[in-house]
Amino acid sequence: MQLINKDWWKAAGMRAIKTVAQTAIAVYSTMNVVTTGEDIKVIIVTSLTAGVLSILTSIAGLPELKQNDCKEEEKTK
Repeated sequence: MQLINKDWWKAAGMRAIKTVAQTAIAVYSTMNVVTTGEDIKVIIVTSLTAGVLSILTSIAGLPELKQNDCKEEEKTK
């Protein structure tokens, strides 16, 4: 498990923001196809839930941090 520090929160936060945006677009699009309109509450709640799940999933590891760690190690050598 990776250390949960400033870099972790930054990477996990960016990933969660992307997930929230993707989910909002997907729910909005799907609701407009399936129903006659969108319910903003459903879009917000579903998107924020996806963001929380993204943060929890990030606890398992963030590949972005591993790539950055490798680049920093190469610079110091």
